[in-house]
Amino acid sequence: MSSGTESDASAKIIAVVLDLLHSDGYEAVQLRVVAARAHVSLAKIYRLFRTRDQLIIAALHQWMEDNAYADIAPIQPGETLRESLLRILRTVFEPWERNPEMLVAYHHARTGPGGERLDNQGLIAVLPVAEVALRDLDPRYLEDLGLIMGNMALALIGRFATGSLPITEILSTLERTAYRMTADNAAAARRDAPAPR
Repeated sequence: MSSGTESDASAKIIAVVLDLLHSDGYEAVQLRVVAARAHVSLAKIYRLFRTRDQLIIAALHQWMEDNAYADIAPIQPGETLRESLLRILRTVFEPWERNPEMLVAYHHARTGPGGERLDNQGLIAVLPVAEVALRDLDPRYLEDLGLIMGNMALALIGRFATGSLPITEILSTLERTAYRMTADNAAAARRDAPAPR
């Protein structure tokens, strides 16, 4: 069988998985259902993807490439670190706000076998743009920034996936975190600081 035919079958299978994720959620992706809807054999699915986890990860990888990472633009002249961070966060998280079922699937997939592929995809998509914005910053600050923003994003996604946080709170909380990480907080952290109005 030619690689073009394999590629066509793979695209059909992934399209079915994405449709199931959108309509019925992560647990609805069962290989027999996928095979029936894609009009392929189970053997074909296993030959192309080996496991259900790999199949879901491949589908999410495609969705994220087309949606969450497609429009990440280079740093604009004169753009501040805060403006760059906020723009990148909005580019990545606004598609998920419009497709919350995909964020739940992402959470399940990235914490399972092979999920590091999704994390690596995000790094590959965001790092070149972020590196330009972060180029001249103190390395210790950068380490703290990455640690805090990364862990905050994963914690918020996890809370959303378990139903304890509305999806609309993720981006706004990340924006507040980015603001705090890029603002001079010395005055606000003083014990005698006036209360915000």
